[in-house]
Amino acid sequence: MQDENGAFARAIASAQHDGVALVIVHGGGPQIDAALREEQINSEFIGGFRVTTPEIFEVVERVLASEVGPAVAKALQKAGVNAVALSGRTSESLIAEPLRQLVDGTPADLGLVGVVTAVNSQAIKNALKGGQVPVISPIAVDESFKSGLNVNADLAAAAIAGALDAQCLIIMTDVAGIYRSWPDTASLISEITATELNAIKGTFAQGMAPKVQACLDAIKGGASAVRIIDGTDPSAFAAALGNNGGTLVTK
Repeated sequence: MQDENGAFARAIASAQHDGVALVIVHGGGPQIDAALREEQINSEFIGGFRVTTPEIFEVVERVLASEVGPAVAKALQKAGVNAVALSGRTSESLIAEPLRQLVDGTPADLGLVGVVTAVNSQAIKNALKGGQVPVISPIAVDESFKSGLNVNADLAAAAIAGALDAQCLIIMTDVAGIYRSWPDTASLISEITATELNAIKGTFAQGMAPKVQACLDAIKGGASAVRIIDGTDPSAFAAALGNNGGTLVTK
């Protein structure tokens, strides 16, 4: 997702003005890829997750928590949104353990990749009470509170949405929603229950697999609904804030 003309920021400002409480969880795959290339570090993906060595984790945390998060917050501030960048690790909002299997259950050694086991929502709620929009980097602290773990942004957002009993989690990707048989665009699913989605989750590959799991996790955790939309289309985000478009996943 790019926001070169500020449409995303303006939609956030408008929603906040209308009394909607918003929490943003961001990724940063392209920026991480660029930083790793610059440092001549190779990385690989397994089942939609970036295998994270200690060397890669250092780059991931720096890019997400020190560069992307603050840049998103700054862009929102320019649009009049009182945004604050938070690291899931330093704020101790995200507690995780190492992830040892893929979405389909296949065992995998992903290194310093985490799965969220608990959300300490105090820092997030404090920001919301102060009229701020928290912009959260999906870096977690491990259960010993000593080390950090790289968490898939969609799964981090799902855990936070569940913990906050969110009315809706909006997941941004680069396609219009969930397709039953990608790349057949006629197979776009407009609405599906979590039970139905769970029954077909093993059919999704690459980056869509964690997004589908995020839908299920968010609803299981307490969110009322999830909507997957095309984040490259600013109008899709504005529509989603109005409860329209993309793929809606319900309880």
